Amino acid sequence: MLEEIIDNALREDIGEGDHSTLACVPANATGKAHLLVKEPGILAGVELAEMIFHRFDPNLKLEVMIKDGSVVKPGDVAYIVSGSSRSILSTERLVLNFMQRMSGIATQTNRIVSLIEGTNCKLLDTRKTSPGIRYLEKWAVRIGGGYNHRFALYDMIMLKDNHIDFAGGIEPALKRTHDYLKEKGKDLKIEIEVRDVEELEEALRVGGFDRIMLDNFTPDQIREALKKIPFSIETEASGGITEQTIRAYAETGVNFISVGALTHSVKSLDLSLKSL
Repeated sequence: MLEEIIDNALREDIGEGDHSTLACVPANATGKAHLLVKEPGILAGVELAEMIFHRFDPNLKLEVMIKDGSVVKPGDVAYIVSGSSRSILSTERLVLNFMQRMSGIATQTNRIVSLIEGTNCKLLDTRKTSPGIRYLEKWAVRIGGGYNHRFALYDMIMLKDNHIDFAGGIEPALKRTHDYLKEKGKDLKIEIEVRDVEELEEALRVGGFDRIMLDNFTPDQIREALKKIPFSIETEASGGITEQTIRAYAETGVNFISVGALTHSVKSLDLSLKSL
């Protein structure tokens, strides 16, 4: 998947050739450049940068000073890349685009994780990612200290409100799900979303799932709900949770909190690749 992402990005950016570089930089020219940090945050994408450089030109060399997941400040140098000047110039923007995006996600994730520090609650991402580069964005969440929810539609059953409505209710949705998994010979975890106490009680009566998502519940409502949910069932809070309220949710004892903003509302971290 990583190779496909890198190859697609190189095709998109370079196409038939980097004519600006080919036109003015001699084929045998060599040089160095360093990755300069221009604002504070959590660095992410160093390992990816090395993959991109080597994918494009195996002879490029990377000297890493700061690893993924490190706290960085303006003026820090993350790494030095050396080798063909043409290769460095042709991959510069792709490396920066990915690293800035990943570092922004890691920085935001790390900040939110710090808000629930000391609780047993884990911060989850969602599928609200940029199409085509989900792997990179979920990688950045992990670098920032968060955890990944399911990767995609194929690796976990998640019965959300629309599934339940289209299926005709919680009971038929769960029954059909179990019939489907048995028919296909698949062993996938099942999560079900509930929107209120009535749906919670119905889901618990029917049973047959591994995790329950309490959607748009208040912290007080979650505390009451947790009294009814067996310990064998994982619990997740989602919907309407902000940085101002996330601590209150985490302190309820819920196992997970999922936050779409980890990947869908992110400011990229300012980084620059400068020649030496």
